[in-house]
Amino acid sequence: MPTLELLAAALGIVCVWYNTRERIEGWPLAIASAALYLAVFWQARLYAYMGLQGVFIVLSAYGWYEWLHGGADRGPLRITRTTGRQWVTLAALGIAGSAGLAALLARTTDAAMPLVDSIASVASVLAQWMMTRKLLEHWLVWIAINVVSIGLFVSQALYPTAVQYAVLLALAIAGHRQWTQSWHRRDASS
Repeated sequence: MPTLELLAAALGIVCVWYNTRERIEGWPLAIASAALYLAVFWQARLYAYMGLQGVFIVLSAYGWYEWLHGGADRGPLRITRTTGRQWVTLAALGIAGSAGLAALLARTTDAAMPLVDSIASVASVLAQWMMTRKLLEHWLVWIAINVVSIGLFVSQALYPTAVQYAVLLALAIAGHRQWTQSWHRRDASS
């Protein structure tokens, strides 16, 4: 399985690198990486992360479309800020989803770390949705997820994936900086 994990990790890193630059090429790579990670996380008994990959495939197809046609007059989508109402909705979904998924995994599976797995997985779905809508703050959510995920993957001896998440952490920090600059440039020109 290490070869599959390495390929999935490499595709994930390249995908996020494209995302930091607002390049559409990241979406098909996200789909490929998620498809490979389905198998990796099944074997590691990280079932919430495994299920998350299916959600990522769907959200990546949606994001691909939205980035191309979700903006004004069905044109490219622009970076926007997350509203207060969106934050409240996302927080409520995150808390409820994490608690429900953790309880389900604890009762019905041999999950290695059901609570951490659930929190990181639910937050990842929310961050991915935020990215499909080009909400600037999605990078901040990814930064937090990456920090938690690195510890989780090290605890499960998924070292290539832990390294991938360390790289993703650095990319999320860079992505937030680049998207902030892009948003300021577009805001100033409007």
